[in-house]
Amino acid sequence: MARFCSLFSSSSGNATYVGSGKTGILIDAGVSARRIRAALQSREIDPCTIRAIFVTHEHADHIKGIRVLQSQLGVPVYASPGTLRGMADCGALDLRFPQEALPVGGEIEIGDLLVRSFPTPHDANESCGFTVELPDERKAAVATDIGHMTNEVMCAILGCDLVMLESNHDIGMLQNGPYPYFLKRRILSDVGHLCNDACADVAVQLVEHGTTRLFLGHLSQENNLPQLAYQTTLSALQLAGATLGRDYTLQVNPRENDEGIILF
Repeated sequence: MARFCSLFSSSSGNATYVGSGKTGILIDAGVSARRIRAALQSREIDPCTIRAIFVTHEHADHIKGIRVLQSQLGVPVYASPGTLRGMADCGALDLRFPQEALPVGGEIEIGDLLVRSFPTPHDANESCGFTVELPDERKAAVATDIGHMTNEVMCAILGCDLVMLESNHDIGMLQNGPYPYFLKRRILSDVGHLCNDACADVAVQLVEHGTTRLFLGHLSQENNLPQLAYQTTLSALQLAGATLGRDYTLQVNPRENDEGIILF
């Protein structure tokens, strides 16, 4: 049975597993290889079934464990050309193993999974998100590190059965919080991170177009609260006439998710 597992999801580190039952991939590896392997083991996922690692962009909370994990698993890393350059510049790649450039907007088959990338507006070299199509044509998407919602992102994730969507910060908490001014400006910019309110607006459109499983991810530890992110999106969906449990399910991904999520 196919599984979607958010192993880690926060500004401190991100890693997501998607598997069909025959083939598995990781999207990002932003914590240590040891922690990722332990998280997989706790969900009874054999790391040896992972056929590839896909990388959204070169920031540390998405690539910290790549070099060691790739050397342990011996699998290729797929990323945009710009992301690969950024990773090489900071020594995040094990050059003994394949590093494959996947152009933004490109696609590749990994076993019985079809992985497509789409451009995301973020302050990185060439950041992207990914959709994963399963053998039965159902699709899951990982869409985080988005400064603002664009037509390209929306077109890529509309119609996906499951979407992990960024709900990074509450604007009031961020503006009144301890971050320095330059960092607040970066997060709030069009190449920063998606706030709770913007996430909620996108969630309404997703559910209206058939998404039934929503996961809110990449929450800031300092500038958000899980219950606040959840309630913001829930309220927007309720106002739009959607019913929790009938039309959709909603979950906030904790920093370390202890649950293996059965997708289909």
